[in-house]
Order: sequence, then structure tokens, then C-alpha cells
Amino acid sequence: MRLLVDSAFVIDYLRDDAGAVMRWDEVFGRGDEPLINEIVVCEVRAGLREHSVAAFNAFLEPIEFVQPGPEHALLAGRWRAEARASGRALSLADSLIAAAAEAADAVVLTRNVRDFAMTPVRVETY
Repeated sequence: MRLLVDSAFVIDYLRDDAGAVMRWDEVFGRGDEPLINEIVVCEVRAGLREHSVAAFNAFLEPIEFVQPGPEHALLAGRWRAEARASGRALSLADSLIAAAAEAADAVVLTRNVRDFAMTPVRVETY
């Protein structure tokens, strides 16, 4: 299974959250394909203290970096507009992460199920 890791998952993993650490071990044990995009990398790096940067860089090493094209940016914009029209807010970051998952035919790995539920992407939690 292709899994696009969300910022919440990466942060939990870097904080040694037991569920995230166990799920990350399962990713490699089951032969899943971990993916990440620039939105997640930027969000996580922005919140890191300098002493955590090396651990984040090590986390990134085995992960494929994906960057969808403009058609998926348009899709993310459509999902945001649909959410707004229904009185809900879908963040720019979450819409672009969901669109990257859609482009890669991947499941989003996150504990942030509520926001991704405003998109049609598949979500897995831990």
C-alpha cells in the first residue's frame, strides 16, 4: 500500500508516540511504500527545534518525495471551495496533502481524520 504521511504522523513519530512508532515499523515490515510531499516537510520543519533536525532528516531518507502537478492543485482548490460552500474550512495544507495522495494513489496516514474527511481520499490512522 502507498502511504502519504501527514504532518501529524511525522510529528507524533518524532515525539516517540508509541502508536506512530509502531505503525512506522509496520510500514516497512509489511512492504508499504511511504511517501511525503513538500507541504508536510515544510510544516514539520517549521516547528522543529534545531536539536530535532537531524532526526527529521533521517526520517526522510527512506521516503519517496512526491509532487503532483497543477491539475491536482486545481483539485485541492475545488475541495476547499466545496468545503467553504458547505460552511466548513479545509486548510490549504490539508487540501494539498490530500491532492498529493490522490495523485499518487495513496492513503493518507494521519490521526487528523476529521479534516481529511472533507476530501475523497482514503485515510488510515494509528
